[in-house]
Amino acid sequence: MAENARSGGRVRKPTLEDVARCADVSYQTVSRVINDQPSVAEATRLRVLRAIEKLDYRPNRTARSLVTRRSNAVGIVSFGATYYGPTQMLVHIETALKGRGYSLTFTTVDGGSLAAMRHAIGAFTSQNYDGVVMITPVSDFDIASVVALCGDTPFVMIDVDPGERVHSVAIAQAHGATLAAEHLIALGHRSFCEISGPLVWHDARLRHESWMTAVRAAGFTPGPSLESDWTAAGGFSATRRLLDMGVAFTALSVGNDQMALGAIRALRDAGLRVPEDVSVVGFDDVPEAAYFDPPLTTVRQDFEALGEQTVEYLVALIASPTIAPHQRVLYPQFVVRSSTAPPRDP
Repeated sequence: MAENARSGGRVRKPTLEDVARCADVSYQTVSRVINDQPSVAEATRLRVLRAIEKLDYRPNRTARSLVTRRSNAVGIVSFGATYYGPTQMLVHIETALKGRGYSLTFTTVDGGSLAAMRHAIGAFTSQNYDGVVMITPVSDFDIASVVALCGDTPFVMIDVDPGERVHSVAIAQAHGATLAAEHLIALGHRSFCEISGPLVWHDARLRHESWMTAVRAAGFTPGPSLESDWTAAGGFSATRRLLDMGVAFTALSVGNDQMALGAIRALRDAGLRVPEDVSVVGFDDVPEAAYFDPPLTTVRQDFEALGEQTVEYLVALIASPTIAPHQRVLYPQFVVRSSTAPPRDP
């Protein structure tokens, strides 16, 4: 149990000097242990840590930041936080930051415009935040301009185009979309349609372009592709439009799982069975995908690993700001369930 000092009948919070007396060391040694400096013998470090635990000592963050010139706080700027992907990114980034002792402040920007980014990033860089994470899924601004806004503040971006020479972490969208197309081709499908997400989003565009490339590489002509809005209602509406066009298809690639849910409903309303008449592939592997009717074949994105890699990268940059800009890439997995099957014989 913590042994807090008492003063006038009230519990007094233990001080750094209290810890020093308990551990029989100088207060400078306690400070070095708290700030994780290497110039402390291991036996002494353990003695100080035991004293900290015994007294339930909590370092003063403000005072510590004056010494280390760090706030132990990170700002997160996000666009599209109401959608599944960005929401999962935020959740797992928060978990990884808290696991490393960082607090975080989160802000959203409307439309992902450069002006909105300037305002959000400026709020963080002017308040001594240790670093910034930017979830930037749309392409309405120039990367170099955003980098300039950060100045000397370490930052990591998520959802930028592959190969960008900037501190960033990404999931290989093109790889995932190629796996989906190749799966349908391997099943024997020859007539394909697609429902993409909004093509102003990097991920939607990469998935669409890779689907087109994979189908053509197999010697087939892609069928119509309609752009939608990531929602189940949008997937339903787009599928209805495809059916109204009168184009025959046995395979439907859909830009995310929510739209796939709407697509399956629209196909059934039209008297078509999934997968007997049309195979459907989604993207993301939302928790509900395994419980769709039928369970959805999809591309699984590991958002937990994305959050961990993003925070690991940012913490490294905070410690060593001269790290050369590069992109860390994670690869999705393909999950086969019951929404895909070989096409029926004509």
